Amino acid sequence: MGRVRRVRDASLGTQLFVLQMVIVLLAVGGTGGVWAEHTRDQFDALHQQRALAIAQSVAGLPQVRAAFALERPQSVLQPLAMSVQHETGADYVVIANTDQTRYAHPNASLIGKRLSTDGSAVLRTGRSWVGTETGTIGTTVRGKTPIRDEYGEIIGLVSVGVLETTVMSQLFQALPPLMWTALAVLLAGLALAALITARVRRQTFGLEPREIAALLEQREGVLHGVKEGVLALDLGGRVTLVNDAARELLGDVGADLTQMPVSERMRDVLGGADPGEDRVVLHGERVLVLNRTPVWVRGRHRGWVVTLRDRTELVRLARELHDTSSATEALRAQAHEFANRMHTVVGLLELGEHEAAVSFITRTTYGGYATDLRERIQDPTLAALLLAKSAEAAERGAELVLADDSSVPEGLLGDPRDAVLVVGNLVANAIDALDGAQGTIEVSVRADADGLRVRVGDSGPGIAPDLVEEVFREGFTTKAAKAGPRGLGLALTRQACLRRGGWVRVRNAGGAVFTALLPAKAGS
Repeated sequence: MGRVRRVRDASLGTQLFVLQMVIVLLAVGGTGGVWAEHTRDQFDALHQQRALAIAQSVAGLPQVRAAFALERPQSVLQPLAMSVQHETGADYVVIANTDQTRYAHPNASLIGKRLSTDGSAVLRTGRSWVGTETGTIGTTVRGKTPIRDEYGEIIGLVSVGVLETTVMSQLFQALPPLMWTALAVLLAGLALAALITARVRRQTFGLEPREIAALLEQREGVLHGVKEGVLALDLGGRVTLVNDAARELLGDVGADLTQMPVSERMRDVLGGADPGEDRVVLHGERVLVLNRTPVWVRGRHRGWVVTLRDRTELVRLARELHDTSSATEALRAQAHEFANRMHTVVGLLELGEHEAAVSFITRTTYGGYATDLRERIQDPTLAALLLAKSAEAAERGAELVLADDSSVPEGLLGDPRDAVLVVGNLVANAIDALDGAQGTIEVSVRADADGLRVRVGDSGPGIAPDLVEEVFREGFTTKAAKAGPRGLGLALTRQACLRRGGWVRVRNAGGAVFTALLPAKAGS
């Protein structure tokens, strides 16, 4: 048990080396054993046929047939048998009559006695026989054949044999080439086993099986424990690894890029057609940030690892913060303007210009626009958004005008989040299109039986005809690079409209005019 335990505790290289050497030894030993057995069978068959040929030659000699007619056949047959035995190298030549009484034998004292092995089958059938038997001189391979007179009658038999010890000595003489061959095979197996062991050690970085298993468990634990999605692709675009977070973000991943149920934009980023860091991609209702990094193993490019981060909530909060900052800036500007107006009114009153003060207050009252907006846009959330956007536009040198056909009864929108997203993004896009220049933004917001209809037009330069569809693709932007993800506003707008069964379009009419339909309920 102690030896078995030591073998189990040995290194992987040692175990592989021992196992390979055991296999080589078994192969060489088995091959040598089969070869020896086959060679012995061949020697046996060779000596049997040789013994039979000698026996048949003796049985065919005329003097042998003639000797059987003498009163003492052994006087002729014994010297003849010994001469044949000496000349042929056989270990014995025996001649007997039909009663199986010996007329010739290497041991002269056995002449006249019965054969030690049965020859009745040869005498009865008249057919020769070969095989291995044990007689008075030991175990031999032998051949027996009948002796016939001139009339064809069987008058006796001849038995010629070669000792097994003689066969084995010849086998041992043939063993040296086999042993040298086996030794060469063992040495070659030793060298190959050493090379394979060294190669395995290099490929496993010298790690033992338990260490490799521990690394695999740690890798699985890390991959499925991280919150970011991890997706590994080989050079052919096939998915080789995906963790739980990536499956949650992407859904059914598929076997390769062509089978992934993702948008063309997502496929471009995953496949490298859209390279770069922190690529922002829309997937369903999620905003994902992707980074694609090459994988190098021992100086060779093996594939790519893509990390995915869910930034949906962060993008939403960033937009809310941007809207809040815009509203704050607008209020700051209005407060500054209001302070100037109050100083003017106080000055007029101190000068006794009461009528001028009243006239100035009447002309600069801001409440008219807010009152008109609230009367036509009765939904408080949407009205507050338009009021804030109006202030933001004014702060940036533009004027936001509410179209005469605008009308949104209170309670008709239900959940206003999608409406705020669509209207806010379209107005923000129009403000950015003016880029601080003097201009007008006309907004029409109207609710009817089909849902909320939105139209936002600006007096800016418009959109190039070949970019009419591109502006709705996530990641597309005509603005200068700034911190944070760009090119999401119109993509989110389109996504919100399509999700509820609506649409969004753009055309040029003295500037860009965006129209959208946001149905009251999804799929309506």
